[in-house]
Amino acid sequence: MFIDRMNTPRQRISSICVYCGSQPGDDPEYRQAARILGRAMAENGIDLVYGGGTKGLMGAVADAVMSNGGKAVGIIPEFLMDKEASRQELGQLTELHVTRDMHERKHMMFERSDAFVTLPGGIGTLEEIVEIMTWAQLGRHTKPMVFANISGFWNPLNALIGHMRDAGFIHTAHLVRPMVIADANEIVPAILAAAAVSGNGEDADVIAKL
Repeated sequence: MFIDRMNTPRQRISSICVYCGSQPGDDPEYRQAARILGRAMAENGIDLVYGGGTKGLMGAVADAVMSNGGKAVGIIPEFLMDKEASRQELGQLTELHVTRDMHERKHMMFERSDAFVTLPGGIGTLEEIVEIMTWAQLGRHTKPMVFANISGFWNPLNALIGHMRDAGFIHTAHLVRPMVIADANEIVPAILAAAAVSGNGEDADVIAKL
């Protein structure tokens, strides 16, 4: 069930949902980007909302947020607690919410977040951001969305979405406008700028989008 405030543009960014892999990936730039993003969020007083994992890129971004004085809110279903996390490390998060299933997890993550960033990850990461893009296409929210295109990781998806648009299957492309940003240092400033522009009722084309 959706509530009306999902349709309201938010000028203030107090929390960002970060989707990313529970594995570190093969390129060390992925982990470095997670650390840069986490530090920038903490320095700007922005809370992290994420899937609660303590391993891989999930763990890297959460560690960076908390080690720089920020808050990390983990939302994880019971059945993943011993797969993507250590229960001891979960206890160190600012907040921990254990959900019954993936559906409840994803809805809570949406509700707690003012923007979305997708670092490199696997099928689960892809599924989460595609759902958020779908909700944007359906007009259910206008929250900023970012693909952290570290080392060109999201280029194949960018090409696929472009292909779908050109083939006439993304009929409301103006509602699906995630920012594609290659430099992790630019992510938080871009989100803050996009939120400010959106809050003024103007167009938010501040960076190249899908």
